[in-house]
Amino acid sequence: MADIDRPEHLGQLEDTNRSSGAGIDTGERDRTHEGHFISGGLTSSRSGIMSTSPSIFVWHELMTDDTESAIAFYRAVVGWNSQDWGEPGAYTLVGPGEERVAGIMPLPEEARAAGGRPAWLGYIGVADVDAATVSLVAAGGRVWKQPSDIPEVGRFSVVADPQGAVFMLFKPTGGNRPAASDGAPGHVGWNELCAVDWEQAFDFYSGQFGWTKADGIDMGLMGIYQLFSAGGAPIGGMMNKPEAMPVPAWIFYFNVPEIDAAVARVMAGGGQILNGPMEVPGGSWIVNCVDPQGAMFSLVAPAR
Repeated sequence: MADIDRPEHLGQLEDTNRSSGAGIDTGERDRTHEGHFISGGLTSSRSGIMSTSPSIFVWHELMTDDTESAIAFYRAVVGWNSQDWGEPGAYTLVGPGEERVAGIMPLPEEARAAGGRPAWLGYIGVADVDAATVSLVAAGGRVWKQPSDIPEVGRFSVVADPQGAVFMLFKPTGGNRPAASDGAPGHVGWNELCAVDWEQAFDFYSGQFGWTKADGIDMGLMGIYQLFSAGGAPIGGMMNKPEAMPVPAWIFYFNVPEIDAAVARVMAGGGQILNGPMEVPGGSWIVNCVDPQGAMFSLVAPAR
């Protein structure tokens, strides 16, 4: 999504306490993730640590306190189909048509009791989860769950960057999934990091995953919005988080065909619009939202 390159919207968010990752008590994620993927869902990865290819986000996951309602909401808003994996309600794969691009699971009871709130989290594909985890710690990151196997699916760990933004490392057992075309509806079109210090954050992610700088956009008082690439067109951006945002977090943008129609679906489904719609250079339209359970997400479309 190279044309998403001026996110003034983040300076206007009215409820940053509900931003992605802000309400997750990451210590409560130290638990087994077995059953969270099937080979038909998460099977793609680009190499990371100990590889010549940059890493990318390969999976996204929503932890929420009402999975049934969340599935219905995102089905209406983003156009996803859903498929239970294992016991109904334990883990649901979602995506456009027959593709599976994300998972939805219940927010653990212990996390809820500790004050955790629904949030979207991302998985970065690497060549060796164990080596990548060791490297991350050496670079100042934190491990919330040590590398573990998901039988017949892959290996993962739950980690955070040195500033506290949580994500996962993942290596699939199966082969690579063909990459979606740029802007494909129902896919994740942009990955945005709100950091305490984006320059230090970029150095960390660049060193761990081979990301490189693309354009840097001067947003005036909000500072620089730095686009980053993983061997091609930009796949995301980094900026310093607004002061009202309690913790650093990744925010993910889902592709939809038209932004106004998507906004209407968000509102009809009980979601909230935090900011937008607004046009960004290159002609795309974006909107920042909160789903009915409180998880922040964003939408991007090629047309109003």
